[in-house]
Amino acid sequence: MTTVNTTAAVQVAGLQKAFGDLEVLRGIDFEVARGEVVCIIGPSGSGKSTLLRCVNLLEEPTAGKVYVGGVELTDPDVDIDAARRRVGMVFQQFNLFPHLSVLGNVTIAQRKVLRRSADEADRIARDNLARVGLADKVDAYPAQLSGGQQQRVAIARALAMGPDVMLFDEPTSALDPELVGDVLGVMRRLALEGMTMLVVTHEMSFAREVADRVVFMDGGVIVEEGPPSKVIGDPTHERTRTFLSRVLDPAAAEVEE
Repeated sequence: MTTVNTTAAVQVAGLQKAFGDLEVLRGIDFEVARGEVVCIIGPSGSGKSTLLRCVNLLEEPTAGKVYVGGVELTDPDVDIDAARRRVGMVFQQFNLFPHLSVLGNVTIAQRKVLRRSADEADRIARDNLARVGLADKVDAYPAQLSGGQQQRVAIARALAMGPDVMLFDEPTSALDPELVGDVLGVMRRLALEGMTMLVVTHEMSFAREVADRVVFMDGGVIVEEGPPSKVIGDPTHERTRTFLSRVLDPAAAEVEE
């Protein structure tokens, strides 16, 4: 019997996910407190993105339970659309509508999903575009923006829905290196504002600086978790140490091979 922590922003209990015979998540238990920033790290194929997608039921878990703000999203009787509105999601790819302006991209879901008036959606969109440093780009189209700017529009679009929790699935992995800093800067400011964030990332400097807690996953399980100073700075498990040595010093890893 799962004990529900009604004070947690996110709670995952016994989460499993299989695609056919492939077990991607093999019994995940963890919580994210309100206002906490949790970074999930680990090798490709470890289940990080699948875990994130199960939190807002973009992927339906094979077993286990997911709670957001004490509401069980995995309950068959829950209003999944209403529950999912509390969770913002930012993907690797920006998923902007190319035929809409920046302003149009940030207002469309507000109007169609939340039924906000045009004036209210416009005001909230402009406020959130200012939060991500793009107040001057409201009339531009996605093709006129850099990848970093497009990702910041995607963040503004998610924020405009007023979520309790923000999920980031490797938000900088599709960006040229020189554009990564602007997106991470926006995420740092959100963390300082107290936004609850669950971030799948390979940016170890960001995890070390911004995360309250780091979760290392491998093989569909949580191998190690704790403060960044412990997990990144002084990991307990050999699997964590091996992964970090390859990520933090790729040249040395190549020499070892």
